[in-house]
Amino acid sequence: MGRKKKSRKSRNNIIGYILIAPWLTGFIIMYLIPMITSLNFAFTRYNLLSPPKYIGLDNFTRMFFHDPSFWKSLGITFYYVFMLVPLRLTFAFIVAMLLNSKRKFLGMYRAVYYIPSIVGGSVAVSIVWKQIFGNDGVAMSLLSIIGIHQQTSFIGNPTTAIWTIISLGVWQFGSAMLIFLAAIKQIPRSIYESAEIDGAGFFRQVFKITIPMLTPVIFFNLILQVINAFKAFTESFIITQGGPMDSTLFYVLNLYRRSFTYFDMGYSSAMAWVLVIIVGAFTAVIFKSQSAWVHYESKE
Repeated sequence: MGRKKKSRKSRNNIIGYILIAPWLTGFIIMYLIPMITSLNFAFTRYNLLSPPKYIGLDNFTRMFFHDPSFWKSLGITFYYVFMLVPLRLTFAFIVAMLLNSKRKFLGMYRAVYYIPSIVGGSVAVSIVWKQIFGNDGVAMSLLSIIGIHQQTSFIGNPTTAIWTIISLGVWQFGSAMLIFLAAIKQIPRSIYESAEIDGAGFFRQVFKITIPMLTPVIFFNLILQVINAFKAFTESFIITQGGPMDSTLFYVLNLYRRSFTYFDMGYSSAMAWVLVIIVGAFTAVIFKSQSAWVHYESKE
């Protein structure tokens, strides 16, 4: 009996390895090997035309002490993350609350609100956004109709260009909205009925029942949105090319320029690993803070 169990267990293990082999192969080829290679390049001077030359920590020294564009792009990215994530989550929550009702064509509304999250990060939508807020776009035309004549478009003004991109990010609230909506539907209706009997109004129910019971979902959405916001690239690259005056030079766009405009692969690899550390640090802080504001139904 013991041999049969071991034989069956070994056979099951082999079958399991075979089933995960395609994913494992893809992970090793597409993620693990490039990550190790990038980490190696981070300590070299490499321009694709000559072999990598080991230079130790010079790339990081240059980054922190001799490259103003690094700090500027990092500051712009932080601003983008801190503005976008709360706005997107707030908007997603409000729309989820509105859709949490029995209305006609509710399924269609949910699909319509989710579409921007599918296509919002595409090149085509970024081009459309550029046209809307450009010199001859709809936004400028609407302002002229009401008597406001601006010489500079929204994407041509260093103050408003970043908010043009933030508005596109907020528009892509669909995935967070669906997660909120699914969680809201799991809250027992009896809790709201008891609150109504006690005289609690709509807003009191939202802040005393809905939001506290959604904190695990808010935590989950917050992690996803922060990570995605730090990786923003397409919007800035297509709409403003990092301008005007580098006011929308996101970190990943700066990294891209270093890689494929200046072919400074060693330095850009070092920048990539700094971003990994920053995102990891933010994620760790959010995880550490959850004990203070995330409420679970049961805790051991």
